[in-house]
Amino acid sequence: MTPKETLDARGLLCPLPVLKLRKRLKSLGLGDEIAMQADDPAAVIDVPHFCAESGHVLVSAAEADGVQTYVIRKGG
Repeated sequence: MTPKETLDARGLLCPLPVLKLRKRLKSLGLGDEIAMQADDPAAVIDVPHFCAESGHVLVSAAEADGVQTYVIRKGG
């Protein structure tokens, strides 16, 4: 599945990437996916934790050239 939305959270520090992700997920439908890019070192902990606590699915997480890319599927 191709992510329906993208979120560029590069340059933002904790907790802003997760707060922006939460806000964007509210506008998506159940099962929709969003890709988020971040360069905050805390995001590697914050994003998986947010997904687990909120019922969303962390589909993938990758890092290249200091930028982390997460794909999150909205859960119920």
